[in-house]
Amino acid sequence: MAHIKIDRKITKYRVQKPESKDVAAAPKEPPKAQDNVIWMHEKLERPEVLIGSTYKIKTPVSDHAMYVTINDIVLNEGTPHEQRRPFEVFINSKNLDHFQWIVALTRVISAVFRKGGDTTFLVDELKAVFDPKGGYWQPGGKFMPSTIAELGYVIERHLQSIGMLKKPELDEHQRKLVQEKRAEFEARPSRPTPFQSRIFRKGHSCARSAARPPWS
Repeated sequence: MAHIKIDRKITKYRVQKPESKDVAAAPKEPPKAQDNVIWMHEKLERPEVLIGSTYKIKTPVSDHAMYVTINDIVLNEGTPHEQRRPFEVFINSKNLDHFQWIVALTRVISAVFRKGGDTTFLVDELKAVFDPKGGYWQPGGKFMPSTIAELGYVIERHLQSIGMLKKPELDEHQRKLVQEKRAEFEARPSRPTPFQSRIFRKGHSCARSAARPPWS
């Protein structure tokens, strides 16, 4: 090892470890494909155009309907990592009685969407809100505990449409029941329609002859 003569005053120093030489000499690896993937985060800027879906909510507790618009952002478009994620939500209604909480709720939900990560927890949180005055029944026999809960069902349906949530599948008992009802419907004898009935044809012809004037 050669000796080095120092003829100046030492002001600072650094200890060089053996492994640091290997790290400095090793070539840098090219960036992986995963490093170029854009993930959802709160600093992601809003693009000029967003894809949106609008859902109508008509409840018996209000004379005016609510229109919920959820806009999505497409991340990594045109790549194998392309995915569609919710970005913002808007609620429009002619009813101005609850304007303040509607604006506050949409801003909070939009902020959660833009922060990224797993935002599916919003569905369970909204569906668990109960109205102290009581809920209502939807057409078809589905009970809604509150208007906020129905908003949670709307967001759940939207997340299912873009692939963030899985659609519920029928269990074995329900599938068996559907198959039995389908077989029962197909085995039912078909009834002739009124246009295929001879009685209808005869009565129709009599009605035409009776309605015809005598001079024709």
